[in-house]
Order: sequence, then C-alpha cells, then structure tokens
Amino acid sequence: MQEEAVEQTLLEQLGGFSGLIYSSLPVLVFVPVNSLRGLTTAIWAALGVATAILIWRLVRRGPIQPAISGFLGVGVCAFIAYRMGEAKGFFLFGIYASLVYAGAFLVSLVVRWPLAGVIWGVLNGHGTDWRSDRRAMRLYDLATVVWAVVFGARYLVQNHLYAANSTGLLAVARLAMGWPLTAVALVVTVWAVRKAGHLPVNRAKTVESAESSETAGSAGN
Repeated sequence: MQEEAVEQTLLEQLGGFSGLIYSSLPVLVFVPVNSLRGLTTAIWAALGVATAILIWRLVRRGPIQPAISGFLGVGVCAFIAYRMGEAKGFFLFGIYASLVYAGAFLVSLVVRWPLAGVIWGVLNGHGTDWRSDRRAMRLYDLATVVWAVVFGARYLVQNHLYAANSTGLLAVARLAMGWPLTAVALVVTVWAVRKAGHLPVNRAKTVESAESSETAGSAGN
C-alpha cells in the first residue's frame, strides 16, 4: 500500500501514464508529416496534436499542469524548427533541456542537496529535515544519480544524431529514451522514497490515523 501511494503520487505529478504517452504523440505526427508534406505542414500538425491533447485534458478534467507544459514545449520546438527551416530543429530544445537537467542533478549531488529528495520533499510536505539522515541522503543520492544518467544519456545520444542530421533516428531516440527511461528512474525514486519512509503527507496521516484507531480498538477490547 505504501509503495502504491508513492508511485501514484509521482505518476500524478508527471501527468499519469496517459500523460507520458501523450507527450510522444506530437513527435509521432511531426516526422512522417514532414517527410510527406514538408516542414510547415509538420509544424502545424504537431501543434494541432498538442492543442487537441490540451483540450482533451480540459474536457476530461485531468491534470492541467502537465498538459499546459506539454503544449508550451511543443510550441517552443515548433518555433525553433520554423526559425531554423530544418526539421531537426524540432528536437533541439529537448536536447539542450536534457543537458541542463543532467547538469542540475549532478550539481545537486556535489553541493549535497540531491534533487530527487528536494523535489519530493517540497511537493509532498517533508521539507528538508531528511538531509540530517545519512541513510535517506544515500537513497536520494542514488535516485538523483539515476535521473542524471537518464538525462545525460538522452543528451549524448540525441546530440550525436542531431549533428549527423539523422532526423528519423533522432525521432526514434526521442521516443525510445522518453517515457521508458522515465519509468526506470521513477521506479528507482519510488524505491528510494519507500525505503526512506517518506510517504506523501496526506497518505502518511491516513495510515497513522488508521493505526491509531486499530490500537484504540484493541485497547478497548
């Protein structure tokens, strides 16, 4: 139950499984449309898909933040491709975003503020008290390393394909190294959070209340 609660919370913050899949759709549309109808049509097609996903999320009343972020991300990618006049420009923002994220996670390790723990603590009400716990620090260090490797691998592979003008392979790499690698990092993060005993605050209170009720009931009997 505890692991399920942590996993559910992290997935909600990423937009759920559907959000991870939706993030791949603009790329799936952009590359073949570019090959068949040209760059301008491909840009509008990708923007159309991103808009449809945002509207669908609003209608279904799903998590809004991931949908808005995804729409803005596709907009930036489309603008770069338009300004460059090359299809590979659509992937440039994601490539350098991966480099920035990898650097941020690595720097957080050096300064002893592992981002996996910081982000989880801020979003789920645990603050930064866990930094005084060596075991928790080691766990969040490991999770942070995994995220750094994921983003670093994305940058190295996709930047190489970008330099080689391999737009088709670049799209394949973008998809293959997208939510599948995110899922791997997510599993490690869930494991670290569970080992550290850092449930989401609301869930922890529910568990604590249930345990207190059971104890009171046992005492009454």
